[in-house]
Amino acid sequence: MAPRTVLLTNDDGPCGPESPYIFGLYRYLTMELGWNVKVVIPSSQKSWIGSAYRIKDTIKGRYYYPREPNGHGETSEVSRSLKEGEVAEWILLDGTPATCANVALHNLYPAEIDLVVSGPNLGRNSSTVFAMSSGTIGAVLSSSMSTVRSIAVSYGAVLDITPETLYSPAHRISANIVKHLWENWGKDEGGLRNGEVDLYSINIPMIEQLLGEEGLQIEWTSMWRNSYGSLFKALSRSQTALNEGSSKAGPDGPHADSSGGSKGATDVDANAINNLVFKFSPDLTNSLTPHPSSIPLGSDGLAFAKGAVSVTPLRASFAEPLARPEGDDGDRVWKIKF
Repeated sequence: MAPRTVLLTNDDGPCGPESPYIFGLYRYLTMELGWNVKVVIPSSQKSWIGSAYRIKDTIKGRYYYPREPNGHGETSEVSRSLKEGEVAEWILLDGTPATCANVALHNLYPAEIDLVVSGPNLGRNSSTVFAMSSGTIGAVLSSSMSTVRSIAVSYGAVLDITPETLYSPAHRISANIVKHLWENWGKDEGGLRNGEVDLYSINIPMIEQLLGEEGLQIEWTSMWRNSYGSLFKALSRSQTALNEGSSKAGPDGPHADSSGGSKGATDVDANAINNLVFKFSPDLTNSLTPHPSSIPLGSDGLAFAKGAVSVTPLRASFAEPLARPEGDDGDRVWKIKF
């Protein structure tokens, strides 16, 4: 049985160069699967914002009317009838992806949404380096906390420029994985909703093998628990203007510089640190281009490195190590000598 209504959200915002995939997946979910899909997305790119809520902001929205063939469209302060060529009415909110998910579930479409799909993200969200910072996954963490089944979808860039010929097969495979997960939702005794898995993260490498008859192999995975170091670079005051125009896309996106993120920034001497000017410029070489031997077996990172699709079941919670009582009697009460 199909879900009654699906919410589609993302962290890349409305259709454009930084959000090239959402319209295509929307068309697959509605036209190929026949699902009823509502779309509520940030009004601008919100990559690497995690599951944040900006609690002092007043969230304002407007309506968006995507058109064929690429989803570009007009906005309106009020809801109106569709014009010729427009395919739907979406909602843009001046908020984070997590905000969009929560407002949609509880204010715009209360008790209507059976499934939340977030994405497709422009860039991978495999491994903790990307997942813990991802607005795409942040949205489904939010909806999972409202006990709604939730799936994050990410398209990982591999080529310098992803050919548009790969878009359609990526939408097809992701839509069919989403459908399969909906119809065969996994169990988890620690789940928030009826002992179910809280959410899934899907990562699809955008590679030429998508065009082959066999497509890509799909693997159940765990999340690669990797790490990062410095995420920021010190700039001189004069360099600040140089970097104002740099891309807002995340460092996992197609034009990421794995050795330093912000290509507009040049090295400065140590005195620049004293200026207290810093630019997001992460060095993610070990996460973007790791040697396969360094990636754990069965992880989403290894699946991506092999050119396979990863499907990772997740809980909407912090992972907790087992409590380690100090005494031999198993007493969990702390005993400290002062």
